[in-house]
Amino acid sequence: MAVCHCNWYGVVICLCSPCICLLLLLLFTYTCLMLSKNVTNPKGAHFVAPGTFRNDSFAPMPKSFWALSLQGNSLWNHLQLVTERHHNPILAPHNRKMRFDNESLLWQGFSEVTHLENGTSKFDMQPQPIKDFVSHMHQRDYPILLQPDGMCGAGAKNEKKRPLLLIAIKSSELNLRNRQAIRRTWGQVGWVAGHSRNKSSGEEIGGYVRRVFLLGRENRENLSAGVSEFLQTESELYGDILQWDFKDTFFNLTLKDVLFWSWFSNVCGSIQFVLKGDDDVFVNSMKMITYLQDQLKKPQVHETMKDFMVGQVISEAAPIRARNSKYFIPESFYKGLYPLYAGGGGVVYSGLLTRRLHLMSKRVHLFPIDDVYVGMCMVRLNISPINHPAFLTFDFAAKEEKDPCLYHSILLVHKRSPQEIVNLWADMKKTQTQCWDVPLRKTGPGQGT
Repeated sequence: MAVCHCNWYGVVICLCSPCICLLLLLLFTYTCLMLSKNVTNPKGAHFVAPGTFRNDSFAPMPKSFWALSLQGNSLWNHLQLVTERHHNPILAPHNRKMRFDNESLLWQGFSEVTHLENGTSKFDMQPQPIKDFVSHMHQRDYPILLQPDGMCGAGAKNEKKRPLLLIAIKSSELNLRNRQAIRRTWGQVGWVAGHSRNKSSGEEIGGYVRRVFLLGRENRENLSAGVSEFLQTESELYGDILQWDFKDTFFNLTLKDVLFWSWFSNVCGSIQFVLKGDDDVFVNSMKMITYLQDQLKKPQVHETMKDFMVGQVISEAAPIRARNSKYFIPESFYKGLYPLYAGGGGVVYSGLLTRRLHLMSKRVHLFPIDDVYVGMCMVRLNISPINHPAFLTFDFAAKEEKDPCLYHSILLVHKRSPQEIVNLWADMKKTQTQCWDVPLRKTGPGQGT
């Protein structure tokens, strides 16, 4: 009987073993497929680690932005891909001990790519702005010519609290009237009252504001000899000029961002928010102060402020290929869609985020359109700006202009002349009592109320 039982066990084992092995193989294959499905982005060829997107409102990256494979011969895409591979700890394990903020890899990547592509000669037939940008896009080391003396922008000397806001405005040497209009109106420094009071104590809610104008250097061939002396005098008078020794052009606005972030990180340790905009924006400063103070009252504010950027958010934008546009970007330079970004006419972000952008910019090659470049750095930080209808970088709908309380419902609007800024400020003072209870707009232009 014992022998019979052993024979039956042997038969069972011989028959079942292949089935068990096959079942285990199928189970292993299924497990591998499910794991690979969880770590790959189904919307495109982008690696997205599970759980990294903390913000549910984060827009998906366009399929052709920051792709893992090279897209044609577009210079920027090629440069960035090389840089990403240098920073990848798997593809480049010898770089694992390299500092996060090391800029040498940007220059190394630029040298490699331009050498492989026979320099930048393929841009010889492109418009001059593109040619100029490509010729110096690897350079970031520009000396400061003028800067505020001893502090982070012009401000009150007797600040009793931590400064709430630094107004950082991109300007140019010849735009004196724009700077004067801002100084006289919404861009005043020192203590600025908010739009409300503390209900329990009756104390005025406000914050200390500082100001700085960001400038490059004008082309001396087109200017009279005395312009630099005038700017020097202006700097001594107001203490709010920050100027670098690079040519002030539209495509060099990105340099102003990058160099400003560096300067801010070195000298502006206590600033809580930055309002970065052009010198033709108008800001409702009272409501801006109140809005920012409200942000500081939210739960877990320190964590929130690491990612905080607010403005008019633009999505699914594509490069303009019309050669006669100042925004023209040829396909030979960049291929793909633009990432989500906040319109550069006027945007607010936290001091903490400013320092993070400074570090990330050391890993992202310069791009000719400044607000798009900020969006690229934001995507690389895995965060997205907040869209707020009270930021209008593209102006109001025409039918709204007759509302006497219109400007009391916004935080910022773009494209106003110096005289319009002065007039708007005076009008807002006159209608302040009448429009005191008007809330910030909750929809964009043309979307109803």
